[in-house]
Amino acid sequence: MFDMPTDFTQASAWLPLVFAFVMALAMLAYVILDGYDLGVGVLLNSAEDSEKDSMIASIGPFWDANETWLVLGVGVLLVAFPLAHGVILGALYLPVAFMLVALTLRGVAFDFRVKARTEHKPLWDKAFFIGSLLASIAQGFMLGSLITGFKGDEASNLFSLLIGLCMVAAYALLGAGWLIMKSEGELQLKAIAWARKSLWLTAAGVAAISLATPMISARIFEKWFSFPNLIMLFPIPAVTLALFLVIARSLKRLPSRLAQNNPYGSAVPFACTVGVFVLAFYGLGYSLFPWLVVDKISIWQAASSTAALQVIFYGVLVVLPVIIGYTVYAYRVFWGKSTALKY
Repeated sequence: MFDMPTDFTQASAWLPLVFAFVMALAMLAYVILDGYDLGVGVLLNSAEDSEKDSMIASIGPFWDANETWLVLGVGVLLVAFPLAHGVILGALYLPVAFMLVALTLRGVAFDFRVKARTEHKPLWDKAFFIGSLLASIAQGFMLGSLITGFKGDEASNLFSLLIGLCMVAAYALLGAGWLIMKSEGELQLKAIAWARKSLWLTAAGVAAISLATPMISARIFEKWFSFPNLIMLFPIPAVTLALFLVIARSLKRLPSRLAQNNPYGSAVPFACTVGVFVLAFYGLGYSLFPWLVVDKISIWQAASSTAALQVIFYGVLVVLPVIIGYTVYAYRVFWGKSTALKY
């Protein structure tokens, strides 16, 4: 246990909170932004060769910059919470290694498929799919391990593997929603079908995390199920369920609308999926706070010295607005429908 600071006018109390918020924001942005392009990569293997260029074009201007948020999140963990960084990445050494290899493979395949001869292009498409799939599984496995407190026993590993598979479905749902907005014709209809296949496995993953998290810690169980917390927090699972139902309803209606050249509602599946991610992330953050490692290391115990955090704080004041600014600018410039390798 630890004593939570009571005087938040002191830098030693509020600076760790600021960096925890920045790290959480970076990881949420990464999961959503890189999540949809990982999803497009996972879906690439299900598309016809004639459709793959359009799929790649839909993420071309964004995918590399999306990974900036991962660098920011891990960087904040390293410099602001070095104790937790050592414990977390030490426990996740293998899945992190797999993820980095997979992301490297994606990057190489993305660039080489454009320059490769026609007969070699399917090889790089396959490599991009494999890199996206492995990265998605690795990230889901890491999430499952975080929830179970890095126990590493057989049951925990099976749970983490389940979350890894559900994360693939969640990213595929995001990617399919992105393609529904960005594509037209047959590819758009296929994206709707892909979203339907991914929807309920994604819901199963959210449900598994929601049920498992309170079971890991009596403290987390008390935060969720004590009165009046139970009443106050009820909107989170209720709205999440409502969003899944809205996605299902939208996916059912979209084909008939598109057949009538009516694109109304094309953004609903993607927007609602983002809403699900935000609510799930909020619920997980509420459960874990103030611990970076469940019931073992708090954000104040893991934090660097106050003097170090003050120096880093000024750097974050410069870097974070720049990242947000060029992200917004890129999406504004390249918004709209995409065609094969044209934006």
